[in-house]
Amino acid sequence: MSYNASMRVWRGDQDGGALQDFTVEVNQGEVVLDVIHRLQQTQTPDLAVRWNCKAGKCGSCSAEINGHPKLMCMTRLSTFAQDEVITVTPMRTYPVIRDLVTDLSFNYEKAREIPSFTPPKGLQPGEYRMAQVDVQRSQEFRKCIECFLCQNVCHVIRDHEDNKKVYAGPRFFIRIAELEMHPLDTADRRDLAQDHEGLGLCNITKCCTEVCPENIKITDNAIIPMKERVAGRRYDPAVWLGNKLFRR
Repeated sequence: MSYNASMRVWRGDQDGGALQDFTVEVNQGEVVLDVIHRLQQTQTPDLAVRWNCKAGKCGSCSAEINGHPKLMCMTRLSTFAQDEVITVTPMRTYPVIRDLVTDLSFNYEKAREIPSFTPPKGLQPGEYRMAQVDVQRSQEFRKCIECFLCQNVCHVIRDHEDNKKVYAGPRFFIRIAELEMHPLDTADRRDLAQDHEGLGLCNITKCCTEVCPENIKITDNAIIPMKERVAGRRYDPAVWLGNKLFRR
């Protein structure tokens, strides 16, 4: 069963652009990315779109569909009424390169600021010992496909351009949490998270958790525990006294 759908797609570049209307054939079982490809094939071959796996695992095809940040390859057209106009626009938080492709370099710059996994010195391969509960705890964060939808909806970045210098965003808070919660990691990233990556700016609205296609509990399992670790280090009276005595 096929029908003609009304699509509205943003076209333009860093200098500006506008929404353009299209009518395109839709077949049963298709997703938004299928229709974008059909537009490229039949009506607008210069339409720029980023994609790779078409299986919801590479995170490349992130966009805003009817105002909601989603993966185009995981958004089925059957979830829309046949007479509904489907609007596809680039992620709002990032500068547009062209059409639906945005400049994600901000994220890679932030990734380089986080110290990598630091195991104990002298620990040899085969000597790693971890409880299964510790494996599972950090494994949740490793499911991240770096679609950056969580970054896109975070209003600390989205609504305040100046914050980008001092705020890493939810994707990198779960990266820090993953390393901090790893029982074999010896680095301490709590001061980094608070003072340089802007953990304190997050007001835990959970909008990042709501859009995660991997269902990672970003706020509850990563951001809030990291805030608690920072608070325990800086404001726990026993820790404060211990630091004073240690300095002496």
